[in-house]
Amino acid sequence: MKVALVHDYLNQYGGAERVLEAFCQVFPDAPIYTLLYDKNRTGFAFEDRQIHTSFLQKVPLVKSHHRPFLMLMPLAIEQFDFSEYDLVLSDSASYAKGVITSPNTFHICYCHTPIRYAWDDSHKYIEEFGYSRIIRKIIPFFMNYIRVWDEQAAGRVNKFIANSNFVSDRINKYYHRESEVIHPPVKTNLFYSVKKPDNYFLMVGRFLSYKKFDLAIDAFNQLGWPLKIIGDGPDKKKLMKRAGENIEFVGLVSDDKLKDYYAHCQAFIFPQEEDFGIVSVEAMASGRPVIAFEKGGALEIIQSGITGLFFKEQTIDSLINALKKFKTIDFNSEIIRQEALKFDQERFKEKIKKFINEHWNRHKSFSPRG
Repeated sequence: MKVALVHDYLNQYGGAERVLEAFCQVFPDAPIYTLLYDKNRTGFAFEDRQIHTSFLQKVPLVKSHHRPFLMLMPLAIEQFDFSEYDLVLSDSASYAKGVITSPNTFHICYCHTPIRYAWDDSHKYIEEFGYSRIIRKIIPFFMNYIRVWDEQAAGRVNKFIANSNFVSDRINKYYHRESEVIHPPVKTNLFYSVKKPDNYFLMVGRFLSYKKFDLAIDAFNQLGWPLKIIGDGPDKKKLMKRAGENIEFVGLVSDDKLKDYYAHCQAFIFPQEEDFGIVSVEAMASGRPVIAFEKGGALEIIQSGITGLFFKEQTIDSLINALKKFKTIDFNSEIIRQEALKFDQERFKEKIKKFINEHWNRHKSFSPRG
């Protein structure tokens, strides 16, 4: 079976790229097809792979500023030729699912989400992109094109895998397709727990509006409790101005240092609505409870009172109440870590292999080449 892997764009290293890494381990000889690639921005994680990029790769500055070229991405992803492959495995939160394959090629899409800025409150997401006022007025007309293309692209997929039940429901709503849920992989063996953590709380992630770093900063400003924030992103300056002296911006850190920060924090703060939430699992793998907004993928990860706590509204008061309640509960770090092991990378790979074998064999029995 000849396999090709497809990824939206490789110009960062996050949850989707960790899924791609696991796919590379399952299929060590499979080439990667992607809209654009920057080995530095991906931490050289894929430098030993055969990587095919689209015509966008040659556009100046596209690796660091890809959003102005969204309208070209449907065309770019459709230019790849997969006629020599038996199986295409796409890893997609946007355009990778839209590759064109022959009737004999079986296409499985691991879907992180239907395109958020096309389907979910598109006006809010366009605001976050930082476009000029004139561009923001034009963009909604193009969003209709993206929605039509995206629904058609979903029809090219033979089988969908969703990264959470939350995403599975969205796939059903927007694409009218069924999907099987296989949660994303976490390298739980990289993390460790300690008996006595330090007194700080922790946040990790990209500084984007929907991540709600501002909400946590406002809550900790009121409480005066120590909060450490690891990450970087467009909202960095704005968030730093908002933060009091009790809040420390650590910046980007190595994986070795990151696991130390996880292990020694009081609890991990997760105030956003996410499709899943790999960072919260990493915190749990370190034996630390998670205080999370009660919506999205967090509901599939956290057990209230056992591995963390929820707050019901994205308000300062709601988060503060959860933080105060946290102080009254004695969490068991070993139980928390054991729950995180459910999302281990090796378990993920076994589930992916089983899914592919089952549906590939079914496809093969009906294929003209089978």
